[in-house]
Amino acid sequence: MNKKIRVGILFGGRSGEHDVSLQSAASVINALDPAKYKIMPIGITREGHWRAGWGALQPLAQVLERGEPVTPSVDPTGPKLLPQSPQGLSTNSIPSLDVVFPVLHGTFGEDGTVQGLLELADVPYVGAGVLASAAGMDKDLMKRLFRDADLPVVPWELILRADWESHPRAVRKRIERTLPYPLFVKPVNLGSSVGISKVHNQRELAAALNLAAQYDRKILVEKGIDAREIECSVLGNDYPQASVPGEVVSVNEFYDYEAKYIKEGSELVIPAKLTARQTKRVQEVAIRAFQAIDGAGMGRVDFLLDRKTGKVYLSEINTIPGFTSISMYPKLWEASGLPYSQLLDRLIQLAFERYREKSRTRFTYSPKARN
Repeated sequence: MNKKIRVGILFGGRSGEHDVSLQSAASVINALDPAKYKIMPIGITREGHWRAGWGALQPLAQVLERGEPVTPSVDPTGPKLLPQSPQGLSTNSIPSLDVVFPVLHGTFGEDGTVQGLLELADVPYVGAGVLASAAGMDKDLMKRLFRDADLPVVPWELILRADWESHPRAVRKRIERTLPYPLFVKPVNLGSSVGISKVHNQRELAAALNLAAQYDRKILVEKGIDAREIECSVLGNDYPQASVPGEVVSVNEFYDYEAKYIKEGSELVIPAKLTARQTKRVQEVAIRAFQAIDGAGMGRVDFLLDRKTGKVYLSEINTIPGFTSISMYPKLWEASGLPYSQLLDRLIQLAFERYREKSRTRFTYSPKARN
């Protein structure tokens, strides 16, 4: 009888997307085959405290409230989680993990910080590494990498919060000198459309910048275009594949947080109603975008399809896309012939494959060891 793979599902976190993470993690846990996997939910509270649960059936909110207090260890030779006692770290150890599946969205989870911790701990994990996670979170850096890879991006301006607070008039003039209305104003390092505003005129600009500045020190101001919102899922490591594209038809003016998670009426059209040429273009650019940031495991690539010109613009890549029952990433793969549970199997396999490939790398140097 094969031994079950011990999977740590990491969820919650300190970002504005904490609640979304709980929804995604619950869907992942429910879809993992209990005959193949032994599941340990690992929650991170809004304050950053780590809590370990026991088994797939425990409610995730309960894990956060009453789970075993633990401390993550970066010792590559020891347990990955250390239980705590009132006097400090306990001498007891929690059973080790074979692989970690981060289902964290946003800051302190999707931005390379947790990935760096897992690298130090020398444990396989699902998804992108440190570099790709950081690049995929920083919308400005991401766009620069896409531009350098000769991928089509919408014009943008980067605004520092300090500049906006110190020189608001100059910042407003710089934006209006280079970008026409309407505009989109976004925190650079956040997802799920948190803190994003569509700005139709000058009267709305200050409020939008102030909102985005609450969530990041860097603000992205992007040219708004009348576009269809197209998404494509990517799966793989060095040789990624793209799913069929889908389209988001938002109940609101754009696909904001409310339209994604609260308000009913948004529609996911799968597959998207595109020409064969448009579908091929989206899939090709999705794979190139994934490779441009050195992605691994998974990524959902978002596009804007200009209604007037038909031109495809690359919007962004999400290295830990939503995994709720209504999320586009798994639904696109299901439409491409890969059901949810099999998709999770494949992601865990890719985590092990990437770990084995990384393990081939030499990290020490000896002048005598040249071959």
